[in-house]
Amino acid sequence: MNGDAPIPFLEADALRLPFGDCSFDLVTLAFGFRNLANYEAGLHEILRVLRPAGTVAILEFSEPARGLMGDVYRFYCRKVLPKIGGWISGDSAAYEYLPKSVARFFRAEELADLMKHAGYKDVRYRLMTLNSIALHLGEKR
Repeated sequence: MNGDAPIPFLEADALRLPFGDCSFDLVTLAFGFRNLANYEAGLHEILRVLRPAGTVAILEFSEPARGLMGDVYRFYCRKVLPKIGGWISGDSAAYEYLPKSVARFFRAEELADLMKHAGYKDVRYRLMTLNSIALHLGEKR
C-alpha cells in the first residue's frame, strides 16, 4: 500500500479474519480480546495472519491479585465505576458488564501461558495501572 492511500475500515469476525496468511508484521488489540468467543482460536487466527517474526500486542484488563490494592480495585470496579459510568453515559449495564468480564478473564500470567501454548515465542507482559492492565507481546516463530 502506498503512503497516500486511505486506510480502509472493515468489520469482520476476529476468528475468521479476511486477510491472507502472513499478511502483517504487527497485530494489535486493545481491550477487546477478552470478548472473543474462543481465545485459543483467536490467538491461532492472529498467528495465521502474522508474518514470520511478526509481533502481536494485546492490551487487556487483568484483575489484580488479592491484597489491599487488588481489593480496592475490585471495590471500585464493582461498586463505584458502574454508578459513575451509568450516571455519565446513561447506560449502567455497560459498566456492570466490565468488571464481570474482567473477573472472568485470565490473569496476566495465564494469558501469557495460553499464548505460549498457541505457538508464540518470546512471550512477555508488562503490568500497568496498579496491575489492572497488562500489555502482552509475543512473536510468531
